[in-house]
Amino acid sequence: MEVGVVLPHNEIGTDPHAIIRYAQGAEALGATHLLLYDHVLGADPNREGGFTGPYDKGVAFHEPFTTFAFLAAVTRTIEFVSAVMILPQRQTALVAKQAAEVAVLSNNRLTLGIGTGWNKVEYDALNEDFTNRGKRQEEQVDLLRRLWLEESLDYRGAYHRVPRAGINPRPSQPIPIWFGGGAPILLERCARLGEGWFPLMGPTPDAALAIDTLRTHRQALGLPWDGFGIQAQAQYAGGNPDRWQRHADKWRKIGATHMAIATHNAGHTDVDGHLARIEEYFSAIESY
Repeated sequence: MEVGVVLPHNEIGTDPHAIIRYAQGAEALGATHLLLYDHVLGADPNREGGFTGPYDKGVAFHEPFTTFAFLAAVTRTIEFVSAVMILPQRQTALVAKQAAEVAVLSNNRLTLGIGTGWNKVEYDALNEDFTNRGKRQEEQVDLLRRLWLEESLDYRGAYHRVPRAGINPRPSQPIPIWFGGGAPILLERCARLGEGWFPLMGPTPDAALAIDTLRTHRQALGLPWDGFGIQAQAQYAGGNPDRWQRHADKWRKIGATHMAIATHNAGHTDVDGHLARIEEYFSAIESY
């Protein structure tokens, strides 16, 4: 398995030098990739009608494309992974342009992880339709790939119209698209259109079944399984070397190709503390 890190989004702060030290430190420790979570807005819990969810306006998220472009200039090998970008709440052509620019500036180190999200507040604020997000996501993937490949296109889909236009510059290599989610329709879409999958669970029988389902779908479509990625995550909080080893081994056995350690939510620390946690975790599972 390739082993990477999750940016401690709500704990890294806003000091650009600290963010640089974190990314460079993770790269020096051997992290192959850096995952970045994505949310544009956080709802105010005191809004009319109230709000409940896993995060709100008090939780910080660094914007993926801006952050990746910034870090591309100060790193050399670490890859950048959005995990996951809520694609249907964004304009597709703009995502194509931004992703292409990150790919260009990073020398093709971007993997675009996408999802449909759950927070209607974000969709409302971004003036996008929450109810048809799954269907639009599928068309978005088709349009993204065509915009990255073709100099000019006349595109007319159910949700998009490109009247003989294109983006420039375009990436010199295809940008991998991985899907997050676990619903049966999502697994079918991921197997058909994606190059990888982000599980939303631990290394459970349900995860193993989902991976088998992805494999079966791809075989039925005549698509190769070799090279299809499975991105798992581990938590530093509550763990120890023995538990991390067992957890990584379970993921490896059911087919994970990538693992990323999340070091936030484990008590207050600084950049050096997060890097020390990464080093401790990497040392525990170095045989993988």
